[in-house]
Amino acid sequence: MTRVLAVSTVFPPYRYMQQEITDELASSLPSGADQGLLRRLHASARVETRHLALPLDRYRDLGTFGETNRLFVELATALGAEAVEQALDGAGVRPEEIDLVVSTTVTGIATPSLEARLAVRVGLRPDVKRVPLFGLGCSAGAAGLARVHDFLSGRPGSTALLLSTELCSLTWQRPDVSTANLVAGSLFGDGAAALVAVGSDRSSATSIRSGFRVPSVVAARSRLYPGTEHLLGWDVGDWGFRMVLGPELPELVRLHVTEEIESFLAAHDLKPVDVTAWICHPGGPKILDALTEELGLSDSALAASRNALASHGNLSSASVLQILKETQSRQPPPGTYGLMVAFGPGFSSELVLLAW
Repeated sequence: MTRVLAVSTVFPPYRYMQQEITDELASSLPSGADQGLLRRLHASARVETRHLALPLDRYRDLGTFGETNRLFVELATALGAEAVEQALDGAGVRPEEIDLVVSTTVTGIATPSLEARLAVRVGLRPDVKRVPLFGLGCSAGAAGLARVHDFLSGRPGSTALLLSTELCSLTWQRPDVSTANLVAGSLFGDGAAALVAVGSDRSSATSIRSGFRVPSVVAARSRLYPGTEHLLGWDVGDWGFRMVLGPELPELVRLHVTEEIESFLAAHDLKPVDVTAWICHPGGPKILDALTEELGLSDSALAASRNALASHGNLSSASVLQILKETQSRQPPPGTYGLMVAFGPGFSSELVLLAW
């Protein structure tokens, strides 16, 4: 069984109150644009602070997609390397012990991919297996853990690394006054997360702090919802990445994802009430509200996700790993279950069942 030994999260040094970001984005809207709509969306996002890749005043000077993407590669490589080094240190694993590295991002393009760029810096072996993921969006943190689990299930003597690096602020389309872009500007923040996991044959041999329980991956499930491809993703052009965000998403969660969660849990003789730790992607307050209501959860069940949204905003694929780290620090009771839930383009969902 796959065991998650350590999770790390790192953030850029520039942290701002939501009101500061609101004022900056409002001041840069085209003449005649509705500042009131932007301010209402920012106020309703339930975000209090966010970390940004650059000082706030630098965003006015960003030029072409090419220039912005070069910044992404430089900054994401450095931030990702820091996350990897912290995760390895927390797990007590040497870099050369890593057999597989899965890396996820959806906020920039890098070839060679990010994990290749930081491999020498952090000391990964030249023959390490690499699986860069792009296009899974906010679901990629959960999907990445699921793919790590697939690998370790077939290679129980191996050790794997998952890296998620998202610099969402570099995708802001400042002249775009569409509701989708204004919503994105109200929610997303920047950060990176990394996770170290081992297969069942490595678990007993790996140094784990005495008395510190780590979660195991029980199972995972991926799901595409046909006919929803136009509701979430990027519109890619000369301008870079422009947000596609359909207003139907909370309703899709109500209609389909909650049923998927109940079905997945039932396959393991569980119900939502049996889940102690909900590690749910903070896609926005409406999505969290929909899950709480449809699954009949207590007001506190998704507190970790709401706190993450307030403190850091939506970190895309890195959010669920950040929430997993916070959950792990509180040490859920032995014998209890956790469920990682994330959504992405497609429209799609990723579920990972964990046990402590």
